[in-house]
Amino acid sequence: MRARLLALPLLLVAIAALTPRTAVAGPSEPGPAAAVPLVALWTLPLPAAQVTRPFQAPANPFAAGHRGVDLSGAPRTQVLTAGDGVVVFAGMVAGRPVVSIDHADGLRTTYEPVEPSVAAGARVTRGSPIGRLAAGHAECPVSACLHWGLRRGETYLDPMILLRPPDVRLLPVG
Repeated sequence: MRARLLALPLLLVAIAALTPRTAVAGPSEPGPAAAVPLVALWTLPLPAAQVTRPFQAPANPFAAGHRGVDLSGAPRTQVLTAGDGVVVFAGMVAGRPVVSIDHADGLRTTYEPVEPSVAAGARVTRGSPIGRLAAGHAECPVSACLHWGLRRGETYLDPMILLRPPDVRLLPVG
């Protein structure tokens, strides 16, 4: 019995450590055993879009790869920010319109080709419009595709991980 009583606080700490950052407290701080509602911090930048080309990590920083995902869309569709952050760039890169947003934890999302409706320095919230999708993305099988990228520092990540629930496993006590 005593072992179970000692294991409970450890289990709660483990659950708290594994709980995604999407967990937020309600109006008042709950006690350790209270349920915490989950609120999404990330959303798809083009609602109901399909992935037309998945992320393909490069073998090394200079190797070929696909450093983001391509999402199906239509020209002039409104593009939304995937999460809360600050616009750090909105302009042309290599002849294409791009928007880049810095988020918490050193994450940066990029969106192209997007004709920006925001400017550098603007604070944005998840789901707010940042521009309109432009046509002309290479290798796009539909009328327009959004290339959505994610980096932490200089490391490219699959942006779809932002939308997946965490993989939490509870192990037996004792």
